[in-house]
Amino acid sequence: MRNFNFIPFSRPSITEEEIKEVVKTLKSGWLTTGKKTKEFEEAFKNYIGANYAIAVNSATSGLFLSLKALGIKEGDEVIIPTWTFCATANVVIHCGATPVFCDVNEEYLLEPKEVLKKITKKTKAIIPVHFAGKSCDMDRINEIAKKYNLYVIEDAAHACGTIYQNKKVGKDSLLCVFSFYPTKNITTGEGGMVVTNEKELAEKIRIMALHGLTLNAYDRYKKNGSWYYEVIYPGFKCNMTDIQASIGLCQLKRIEEMIKKREDIVNYYQENLKYLNDLILPKIDLKNQRVSWHLYVVRLSKTARIGRDELIEFLKERNIGTSVHFIPLHLHPYYQKTYSLKKEDFPIANSLFSSSLSLPLYPDLKKEELDYIIYSIKEALC
Repeated sequence: MRNFNFIPFSRPSITEEEIKEVVKTLKSGWLTTGKKTKEFEEAFKNYIGANYAIAVNSATSGLFLSLKALGIKEGDEVIIPTWTFCATANVVIHCGATPVFCDVNEEYLLEPKEVLKKITKKTKAIIPVHFAGKSCDMDRINEIAKKYNLYVIEDAAHACGTIYQNKKVGKDSLLCVFSFYPTKNITTGEGGMVVTNEKELAEKIRIMALHGLTLNAYDRYKKNGSWYYEVIYPGFKCNMTDIQASIGLCQLKRIEEMIKKREDIVNYYQENLKYLNDLILPKIDLKNQRVSWHLYVVRLSKTARIGRDELIEFLKERNIGTSVHFIPLHLHPYYQKTYSLKKEDFPIANSLFSSSLSLPLYPDLKKEELDYIIYSIKEALC
C-alpha cells in the first residue's frame, strides 16, 4: 500500500462553475445582499419545499434570529441535546434564556424521553439537532411540543438534503436552520439559511438580520428604489452576500449528485469495515429516512486493542485526518460550572464520546484514498 499525501477529514467540492460565478458577481458591481442572494433563497426554498427562506451569514445567526423572532428571553428555558456544537447553546444564552441539556440516544440524537424529564413551567422551546445527516424523531418531538405548547426550532446544520417521513427536513417545520460551512453538504464558504412556513416569522427574521431596516441596500439603490427606510427593530448584521450566494446556487444544483457520492462512500466503508468486530458502524437503513451523510461516525468497542485517541493518532501518523463530533457540552468547563452539570447525568453521551470518531467523507474522496483509509484502520485494529 503506497503512502499518500495528507487526506483531510473534509474538503469542499468546488468546480470551475463556482469560480466562474464568483468572478461574474465580482464584475457585476454588486457584492453584498442583492439579486443573487434572492435567487439563492428562492432556489433553496423550492428545494426544501417550504414557504420562505432567509439567507444569513451563518447557521448560528439563523438559530439566534429564530429564537429572537419567537420572543425567547430572560427567564425562559430552551431544551437542547448535550451532543451538539457549542453554537446551539450559545444562541440561547445570548437571548438571555437558559439552555437545558438533555442526553441523547445511541444514534447521537435528542432522546424524546429525556426531553419529557426536562420540561418545566419555564420551558418555551426545544432545539432538536439532526446529526451526521440523520433526522431526529420529529414526530415524537412535535407531539411533545404540541402537548406542552412549546416552539420547535430544528438545528439542521448537518441535514441539508435529509428526508424524513418522505419529506425533506425543513419542509413542514416552524423554523429550521441549515449551515453552509465548508465541511457541510453544500457550502457558501460561511453562511446559513432559515426556512419557515410562517410569513410573520420570515418577515421578522429578514428585518432583524439587517439592522432592523425596512429596506435593504439593494432595494434602496436599484434604479427604481427609494432612499427612504425606517428602523423598526434594533436589529443585527447577519445577512448573506451575493458572493456567497453565487457559490450556493452552483452547489445547490449539484446537491443530489454530491449526496449520492457521499452515500456511495458510506456504502464502501460499510462493506469493507464490517468484518472488524471491534468497530461499531453506523446504521444506514433507517426507517422512513434518507440520510444525507454529512458525517461518517464509527465507534470502538470496549474490547478494541487500542482506544479512540490512539486510533486518531495512528491514522494521523499515516496522513489521514479525522475528527470527533462532538465533545458533549456538559463536559466543557463553562457549561459545566454555569449550569452545575454532572457527568453522570449524561451516560449515553459519555459513552459515545469516549469511543467515537469521524472518518473522511466528502464527494471528491478517491477510491484509492478510501482503500488506504480502510487498510490503515484494519492495520490498527487487527
